[in-house]
Amino acid sequence: MIPVTILTGFLGSGKTTLLNRILSEDHGHKLAVIVNEIGQIGIDNQLIMNVEEEIMEMTNGCLCCTVREDLLVALKQLLDVKAEGKMEFDGLVIETTGLANPGPIIQTFFLDPVIQSAYQINGVVTVVDSYHIHKHFEKGLEAKEQIAFADVVLVNKLDLVDESEKENLLQELQGINPTAKLIEATNCDVDIPSLLQIQTFKTKDTLQIYPHKEHNHLEGVKSFVLREERPLDLQKLNEWMSAVVQELGEYLYRYKGILSIDGVDKRIVFQGVHTLFAASYDREWQEGEERVSEVVFIGKDINKEWFQEHFGECVK
Repeated sequence: MIPVTILTGFLGSGKTTLLNRILSEDHGHKLAVIVNEIGQIGIDNQLIMNVEEEIMEMTNGCLCCTVREDLLVALKQLLDVKAEGKMEFDGLVIETTGLANPGPIIQTFFLDPVIQSAYQINGVVTVVDSYHIHKHFEKGLEAKEQIAFADVVLVNKLDLVDESEKENLLQELQGINPTAKLIEATNCDVDIPSLLQIQTFKTKDTLQIYPHKEHNHLEGVKSFVLREERPLDLQKLNEWMSAVVQELGEYLYRYKGILSIDGVDKRIVFQGVHTLFAASYDREWQEGEERVSEVVFIGKDINKEWFQEHFGECVK
């Protein structure tokens, strides 16, 4: 399956700089990049080697195309040129607009059978402008939501803030999203392959970084980890989560974790966005490994005590 990385961030955060690096540098990956408008990222014509059905092939082997109708059309168009052997790519990066909530983009990969069988969400990378981020926070929830959705937060433009401001910002970002990996940068000068090796839903180690602590440093966005040492009943859990997303789905930005299900020898990877959630088999539980379920929820004004109580009722 083709790994998909969603790239988000407010205008001026450095997202365009990162996109240009992906499309021009020799990083060893053949990536397809979907953008809203080619013009807005200012691609150097000298870097364009070939054009096939509005998909541009760059000199470093990467592809770039625009969303002219909708995302599904662009995704299937890329699959077509790959299947026909016209162009090759081994990963996909999707750029969102400055104010875009990445939730609907993630949901696209849950809904269409063709897309679901060909692509797999690798993770969400949010680029943050360290110098202006608090102005974005003051304007509303959009910036916090982009951070809440992230698996990786690229904390950019750190040369414009002092050490104290940097440390306070890192704590704030951790407060919004305790499971996100924070990468510090100036001018988006990061190693592209390592940035894209997210494997977002291998979450066991991530969840242990900030265990059992509710974070609500910024008004509106909250995050917490639910933990249950007893094996869960799959049917009870499914029925409960179905009721939760029906009632609270619009307030749930991301939720993901590892589940221990009664009668199942493998870890279950659980993930969801708003009203859509899914589960899949991971590796087998190792001998001596603590079989515990841990799930992080990130959302708007969500109550940990209520979630923990009802999560605990899903045991066998």
